[in-house]
Amino acid sequence: MKNTIAERVADFIKNFPPFDLLDKSQLLDLSKEVKISYLDKESTVYNINDPLHDQFYMIYKGAVKLKKYINEKLETIDQFDEGDVFGLRPLFAKENYAITSITEEETILYCIPIDIFTPFIDNNKDVRQYLIESFASNTENPFSNEFQKKLLEDDVKLDFTKDMFEMQPVRLIKNVITTKKTSSIKEAAQLMTENNVGSIIIEDKECPIGIITDKDLRLHVATGNYSINDDVSKIMISPVKCYKKNITIAQAQITMMKHKINQIVVTKDGTPSSKILGVFSEHDIIVMKGTNPSVLMKAIKRSNSTKELKRIREKIMMLLDGYIQQNIPLTHINNIIFELNDASIKRVVERCIEKMDQAPPVKFAWMSLGSQGRKEQLLHTDQDNAIVFENTDDDHLEEVRTYFLTLAKKVNKRLKMIGFDYCPGEMMAKNPKYCLSIDEWENQFSSWTRETEDDELLLCSIFFDFALTYGDINLTNQLADHIIEITKGNLIFQSKLGASSLRSPSPLGFFRQFLVEQDGEHKDHFDLKKRAIMPVTDAGRLLALHYQIKHINNTAERFEKLAELLPEDQELFYSCAYASKALLKFRTKRGLRHHDSGRFIALAELSKEEKMKLKRCFKAINKVQELVKLKFNLKNFI
Repeated sequence: MKNTIAERVADFIKNFPPFDLLDKSQLLDLSKEVKISYLDKESTVYNINDPLHDQFYMIYKGAVKLKKYINEKLETIDQFDEGDVFGLRPLFAKENYAITSITEEETILYCIPIDIFTPFIDNNKDVRQYLIESFASNTENPFSNEFQKKLLEDDVKLDFTKDMFEMQPVRLIKNVITTKKTSSIKEAAQLMTENNVGSIIIEDKECPIGIITDKDLRLHVATGNYSINDDVSKIMISPVKCYKKNITIAQAQITMMKHKINQIVVTKDGTPSSKILGVFSEHDIIVMKGTNPSVLMKAIKRSNSTKELKRIREKIMMLLDGYIQQNIPLTHINNIIFELNDASIKRVVERCIEKMDQAPPVKFAWMSLGSQGRKEQLLHTDQDNAIVFENTDDDHLEEVRTYFLTLAKKVNKRLKMIGFDYCPGEMMAKNPKYCLSIDEWENQFSSWTRETEDDELLLCSIFFDFALTYGDINLTNQLADHIIEITKGNLIFQSKLGASSLRSPSPLGFFRQFLVEQDGEHKDHFDLKKRAIMPVTDAGRLLALHYQIKHINNTAERFEKLAELLPEDQELFYSCAYASKALLKFRTKRGLRHHDSGRFIALAELSKEEKMKLKRCFKAINKVQELVKLKFNLKNFI
């Protein structure tokens, strides 16, 4: 006899994490044990200091508020709605509840027994990870050492080779050529010829039941063992070796060698009993080696044309896409993509120098600014750069500058051709304002820190983040030392820089509502850069200057260094480092998916899990902004 209530419960919870990670039988078994609770408005689910329940909760209808005492007043710190899970403390802590939970309206809760659900946590890493993150995002300090270890455990365990080629997911051929088992061998061979493929899948109800390759035709038909009029079922290989999506190159190569095959079929659940998603072969892996970082680096250094560099840049984006799909830690992605981008820019500079009538008249350095200077430029965005050159006497200064401006125009033009758009604000080396001698640059930075109006503060936020791409490192080191010197103890400048950083609007309004754009081209979209990435980046830069941290420009690395220097705020700074990486990865994934900058997000496209992860990042942003207000006496800043 069917359990109708259990089926209804399963039908609802399967749409939300972490239950969407369970299979049908697991969902139904769990749903049979779920209790349903009907609560009026303002009903208490549990109070602060109550003993832990033997269940956690999912909202079927209604909404729930989480409350905590702040300055001796019970304040609402969060709000949950349909599909959210809460009350996870019994899963991860032995202490009594630390938060009060109250219904905001009439609410129906699904009560999930912990003893029934625990085996799913133990046996499913993804379920465990989601619940840890969900619990962490609703604790008073979601980035304690305990949670930090759990949240980052995958990063700690991973041990990649230098280029990580084998860790990339294979790229599927999604336009799979199929036929039925009743088709003749001749018909199958004709389909293979017409579509120029080396294999054909035999399917039944979109599931793979067999495969035929060129090799099978040679072994069984060309030898006369079977007629071309026989059914394909006579020569097909069955069962088919299948895998889930995102199988890595290493897994694929091992599987092919172990089973002596050269094609693998990818299906929805990794078995022959589910829908075909794609296929790949040994040949596809050979082709993919063109996006091996080591191969790309060699190709960049050997390149002799802008068109060639443009093609390499396209392969770099393919590499990035593969790393993001495989969920490789952002630290590794950043390092590799930065080095490849940096090498591309360096090669452009080298080739442009070769095209000049003479060698550089004095030593110089090409500086990458902004996101590239912070090793955070993953997607194709605009170029920000500058030139610093060695001091020369007044009689030759403009002559030297003219040389470097001519060089910069060539470089900026070719960088645009390979995918780095022009900066809308003209913050490029071809602009005479940003092609200066070392003395001029030092005077310029000193001026910006004295005349701290909005324009100067904006320029500081861009030009303080620079990295040497080509040239004399002594020049950029001298400039970095000068910046540290002029900002040391300069609390007036630091306070104004702090006030400027707080002008980036909060990511959230009341409760958990994302603040979206109210008008313009991106109306009703969330601006991830302005409301989330910029605030954490600005705070990292400001605190790095305040604590005199040299030669570290990457936002996450700045916060990690701050955590080392200031153990009393260690957990907050680790949370900011995590947020910086998570937001950049999130933007990159959206940009790759939509073929744009990833900056503006349609909230309807976000899953519950994505919103939860963003919310955790926003908490870190709010806390570090509160720290900035306190440290730089900006408590009344609105």
